[in-house]
Amino acid sequence: MLRIFRSCTLRALLPFALALLLPLGASAQSDAAKPTTKPPVAATTAPTVNPKVLIKTNMGDITVELNAEKAPKSVENFLQYVKDGFYNGTIFHRVIDNFMIQGGGFTPDLRQKPTRPSIPNEAKNGLSNKRGTIAMARTPDPNSATAQFFINLVDNRNLDYVSDERAETWGYAVFGQVVSGMDVVDKIKAVPTGPKGPFRSDVPTSDVVIEKVELLP
Repeated sequence: MLRIFRSCTLRALLPFALALLLPLGASAQSDAAKPTTKPPVAATTAPTVNPKVLIKTNMGDITVELNAEKAPKSVENFLQYVKDGFYNGTIFHRVIDNFMIQGGGFTPDLRQKPTRPSIPNEAKNGLSNKRGTIAMARTPDPNSATAQFFINLVDNRNLDYVSDERAETWGYAVFGQVVSGMDVVDKIKAVPTGPKGPFRSDVPTSDVVIEKVELLP
């Protein structure tokens, strides 16, 4: 089962300079020998459109904007689960006030749904686990994220990427931000919780159901 661990040690990060190496011509030609060429046309790229999804729960709606530029693999993975209807009827099975709410993997009877293979960890994308961000849940294996996700209730910078040295410093990949419905997230965080099924704690005593997740036009 996928868990988010709060015991990560936050270390100060040193800035890194990025050096761009430009190729140099092997030899110069005389002006007469140079072919007449038109100046290159600047390449244009279409602006990246960040998709939005609507998470409909039995406690209200949450709209999330996904960051396809910074977390392309996580967003592609999440959207495929959305298109497959995977999240429909799952629950937020782990709710910890002043930390996060986690869902997208279990049915109301706490049966874990089978998933596709795991994806690479994109935690070093520069996005921080701030309040209202959505991130991929995983096991202690840094590259074990599949379908489960969590929404940060507070700034959890201790969940950010620090280094590749150990599992606890790899961090958790943020791939989007709640843009509407944080009041619903805050209602969910306040529900009573306790032990249930295979979990010793933090399971809502009344189901918080993800009724449907859909891609917005």
